Amino acid sequence: MMAHRAIHCSLLTLLLLQILKIHAKVPAIIVFGDSSVDAGNNNQINTILKSNFEPYGRDFIGGQPTGRFSNGRIPTDFISEAFGIKATIPAYLDPTYDNKDFATGVCFASAGTGYDNATSDVLELDYYKEYQKELRDYLGNDEANEVLSEALYLISLGTNDFLENYYVIPGRSSQYSIEDYQNFLSGIAGNFITELFQLGARKISIGGLPPMGCLPLERTERILSGNDCIEEYNDVAKNFNEKLQGLVTKLKMGLGLQLVLSNVYDILSEIIQNPISFGKVIFLFCVPSTFANCVTRHGFDEAATACCGTGLFEMGYLCNDINPFTCSDASRYVFWDSFHPTEKTNGIVADHSCLDMHLNNFFLYLLSANIEAPHTIPCYKIVD
Repeated sequence: MMAHRAIHCSLLTLLLLQILKIHAKVPAIIVFGDSSVDAGNNNQINTILKSNFEPYGRDFIGGQPTGRFSNGRIPTDFISEAFGIKATIPAYLDPTYDNKDFATGVCFASAGTGYDNATSDVLELDYYKEYQKELRDYLGNDEANEVLSEALYLISLGTNDFLENYYVIPGRSSQYSIEDYQNFLSGIAGNFITELFQLGARKISIGGLPPMGCLPLERTERILSGNDCIEEYNDVAKNFNEKLQGLVTKLKMGLGLQLVLSNVYDILSEIIQNPISFGKVIFLFCVPSTFANCVTRHGFDEAATACCGTGLFEMGYLCNDINPFTCSDASRYVFWDSFHPTEKTNGIVADHSCLDMHLNNFFLYLLSANIEAPHTIPCYKIVD
């Protein structure tokens, strides 16, 4: 197996170098969501949706499976590292971590969840309230409240509501048209963000839906007709993202918080449509000339199928170490299993999520105090 090492150079850090006279800080990253950002909470939950076994995690730090649904790190890990906080965000339910670890970032995400409780009845906000109490006991009220208000909150939800609920289970599809269901979910998302605000959150990035119809598992459904993306699902994702953008605009004005929609749809579509050419050397936002090649990336070879197993349908327990078809080099693939991206893709998605925040003036409030000089910034590239 070809060994690869991911060295991350987030566009975030390069962009931040150009913002002058700003001295805000992000003491912690707090994560809510589904399997796209689950750092291992499902290891401790009675569910079949797990990934704490090989070959998951084979390219993770230490080469061990953690419960992340990827061969390595997930987007929230990269964002945390870009802020100079830590290289990975621990799962709240992982017994190997304690309040000292959680004080600088914690993940409440759980694979299989969605906005709709009919998708999965896992109440991440309940864990967050418990965490708040524990953090105040550990740090004291004043310091804990400062961490909670200055933290960056990341939300990644919604895909399961459509692909594992509306289009699969008759309940919601018999109650709602697809348009009405999107409005229903948007309302839940608004309530979720509002409750986070009432609990002290002031800086929130909410992730939009990816091109759901281009996930290998969904493409496999149409394999007899050419294995193309399911445009119906992609259209739903784009429409729902527009509703989320409207929600973001409304809540920013109504609540007065820093809120941005992270557009993962466009960057993933670009990668999927142009896997080979995507990621060539770009000379963007590099302040010193020595950073001329700092965003060099190698392109991908395969976007329609995943690395694990046949790449058509395997995920979770079907993606296991006895499957003889798993690829040897995950960096060539956009997707790790039939539903989740590789570490390499996750790093790129994280870059662009950070770029979305910057372009929405989000980082006027989020400049990390510990980014001092260009030479401290590592670069993302694939090293044999």
